[in-house]
Amino acid sequence: MRFCSLYSGSSGNSIFIASDNAKVLIDAGLPGKKIGDALQSIGEKLEEIDGIFVTHEHSDHIKGIGVISRKYDIPIYANADTWAAMEKNIGKIKEHNIKIMDRRSTKSIKDLDIKSFNIPHDAAAPVGYILHSNGKKVSVTTDFGIYTQEIKDNIKDSDVLLFESNHDVNMLKFGPYPYVLKRRILSEVGHLSNEDCGKAIVDLVHSKLHRKVILGHLSGTNNNPDLAFETVCSVLRENNITEKDITITMASRSGPSNLIEI
Repeated sequence: MRFCSLYSGSSGNSIFIASDNAKVLIDAGLPGKKIGDALQSIGEKLEEIDGIFVTHEHSDHIKGIGVISRKYDIPIYANADTWAAMEKNIGKIKEHNIKIMDRRSTKSIKDLDIKSFNIPHDAAAPVGYILHSNGKKVSVTTDFGIYTQEIKDNIKDSDVLLFESNHDVNMLKFGPYPYVLKRRILSEVGHLSNEDCGKAIVDLVHSKLHRKVILGHLSGTNNNPDLAFETVCSVLRENNITEKDITITMASRSGPSNLIEI
C-alpha cells in the first residue's frame, strides 16, 4: 500500500491511499486544482482516483469534491446523513457517482477494503476510515473530541495511522477565538488536544500499534508542528515509549507529506 497526506489541517484536508490496483482519496477539502497539483507532485493523477470517501460535511473536508467528481467522473462515498448535510454545498453530482454507505460498513474497490466507523464530532454523522489490502492496514482518524473504545478497536494494530493532534489547550484558552468556539473545540464533539493525542497513542502502543503515527489536522491558530510533536513525544517518554516502539511524524497543512510505502 501507499499513503500520502496531501493536506491536513483546519484549512483543508485530503489523504491519498493506494493498493496495488486501487487509488482513493479520504476527503477533498481544498480546490480541485490544489489537490490535483499535490497528487501530481507525488506522481499520481486525479483522473486515476477510484473514489472519494467523506468523513463529514465540514467545508475543510468537502470543498473540492463536487468539482473533482464532475470533472473526472469520480464516485463520492458517504453515509446518508453526511450526504444530506453536504449536498447543498457540493453542487449536482451524477447519479452513478452518488454512493451511500452505512455509518459502520465496508466498501471494496478492487483489492482495497475501506471500512467506516463512528467518531464523536459536531457533524451529522462523522466517521473515520480504516483501509486494508494484502494484510496491511492504514487508518485515518481526525476531527474527534474524545478517544473512544470504538476508535481504539478499529485503529489498533495499524501499520500507518493519521491521528488528530489539533490544539494546545493553553494556546486555545488564551487565544483569539470567541468563547463559544473555544467551548466547542474543547468539548467531547470538538477536537483532540496534543496531550490527549499523546495519551491515546500510549494506549494504542500497548494495544500493539507498532508502526508509524502521523500527527495531523493541526490548528493554524492554536497549535504549531514543533509544539504538537514535542508534547506528544513528551507524553510517550513519560510512559517509557521510545522510537523503537513507534515512529512519530507530522502531516503538513500546506502540501504533501512524505509518500509512505507500506
